[in-house]
Amino acid sequence: MNRIQTITGLRESPEVDVLVIGGGINGISVFRELALQGVDVLLAEKGDYCSGASAALSRMVHGGLRYLENGEFKLVRESLLERDRLLKNAPHYVAPLPTTVPIFDLFSGIANGAFRFLGLSRRPGRRGALVIKTGLAMYDFFTAARRVVPTHKFRSRAETLKVWPAINPAIRNSATYYDAWVSHPERLGTEMLRDTMKEKPFARALNYARVSLGDASLVLNDGLSGETVAVKPRLIVNATGGWIDLTNSAIGAVAPKLLGGTKGSHLIVDNRELHDALDGHMIYYENEDGRICILFPYLGNVLVGSTDIRVDDPDQARCVDDERQYILQSLSFVFPEIEIADSDIVFQFTGVRPLPISQDSFTGRIPRDHFCELIEGAGIVPPTLCMIGGKWTTFRSFGELAADIVLERLCRQRIVGTENMPIGGGRHFPTAPAKWCAERAAAHGLSLDRMRSLFERYGTA
Repeated sequence: MNRIQTITGLRESPEVDVLVIGGGINGISVFRELALQGVDVLLAEKGDYCSGASAALSRMVHGGLRYLENGEFKLVRESLLERDRLLKNAPHYVAPLPTTVPIFDLFSGIANGAFRFLGLSRRPGRRGALVIKTGLAMYDFFTAARRVVPTHKFRSRAETLKVWPAINPAIRNSATYYDAWVSHPERLGTEMLRDTMKEKPFARALNYARVSLGDASLVLNDGLSGETVAVKPRLIVNATGGWIDLTNSAIGAVAPKLLGGTKGSHLIVDNRELHDALDGHMIYYENEDGRICILFPYLGNVLVGSTDIRVDDPDQARCVDDERQYILQSLSFVFPEIEIADSDIVFQFTGVRPLPISQDSFTGRIPRDHFCELIEGAGIVPPTLCMIGGKWTTFRSFGELAADIVLERLCRQRIVGTENMPIGGGRHFPTAPAKWCAERAAAHGLSLDRMRSLFERYGTA
C-alpha cells in the first residue's frame, strides 16, 4: 500500500486497531510483531525511519558485559540470546567481533562492584583482572548451551604487547571475548519494515507524518503534502524513544515524566596507524572516570566512543567540542604514542538513549533494561503504551513484549513468533559467501568487486 492509498484509506475509514508512533528500531519491531498476528496496525514516523537513536548507536550488538556489575543478569542473558539470534537472522549486517579488554591491575573494581551490586552509591573506577575474569566467565556460562561464538581468552603482558605493540606498556594482562557488531543498523530496520509490509499488505506505515491531538480525534499531519487526516486507534504504542514525553504531550496522554535520556557521542576517525594497531579487534576500555569506551575498525575507518550526558531536548543533542576532547583523551590512554589530529575526525554523531527517569548522580548506573508503561485513555485519547529504555540489541524481544501487552488488551492471540525469522537479505544466506558472489557475478556479467559490494550492502535480497 503506497502513501496516497494509505492516506486515502484513513480519510475513508479513520479507525485502526493500533497506532504505533515512532519509526525507530523498537517501533518497527512492535509494528512487525502486531502485523504478523493479523492486527490492523498503522506506523507513523515524523522523519526518516531509523533516523534517531536507531542510527546513532555504537554499532555494538552485545550482551552488556558491564551490566553484570549492576546486577542486571536478566538483561545480560536476554541480550546475549538476542545477539545470537541476530547473528543467525541478519548475517548480512551482523557479524562476530573479537573484543579485547586491556587490564592494568589485578584487584581493582572489586569493592566498587560489591557496592553497586548491593545498591549502594559508589562511583566506578577501572576494573582489575579478577573482576573482568568473573564477568567473562558469566558471559560464557550464559551462552554455554548455544556456543555461537568462541569463549574468552586471557593473555599475559608479553602476549598482549606482541599482538598490540602500540598499546599502553603499563598493561598487565588482556582478555579477549566475542560479541558482535552491526554494519548498517538503519538498513536492517527498513528491511524489517519492508518485509512486514510485503508479508502483510494491510499493515500501513508513513514517514514524515506527525500525530497530534485534534478537536474530535487524533490527527495525522502529512509532512510531504501538508494534508491532515483523522485517525482513531483503539490503542497507541509510543515508541518514540527520547521523545516519549514530548509525544505524550502532543497527543494529550496524561502522564508523569517518564524519560531521563542521556546522549552518547561517537567519532569516526580516519587514521591508518590507529586502524592497523587494532588488528581487527574492538578495544573495550575504561576512562579514568570509570566510563566504558570503545574503539574498533568500522568500514575502513575507526569508530571511537562514547559519552553519557543527560539531555533535556533530544532535538538539540549534538556532539560538542568537550565530548570530542573527552573521547580523544580516553583514546590516548590506551594508545599513548598514536596521535589523532582534528583533521582525522571525518564524522561525528550523537544519539539519545531512552533511559527511564533517574536521580542517580552517575549516568552509568541508570538501568539499561526495557519495560512498558501503560497510560489509560481519557476522552478522545485512547490508552497509550510507552516503550521505555532498551538497547538496540534487544529490539526484537522488546517489540515482542510490547506486542503481547497490546494483544492482551485487544483480546487477541499470538499466532507466530519472530525468534527465528530472517530479516531482509539475511534470508538463504550462503555458507560460502565468496563462492556465492563469484557465481552471481559471472551469471549477471558483473565484476567480482561490484558483486561483493552489493552483497555487503544488501545480502541476498
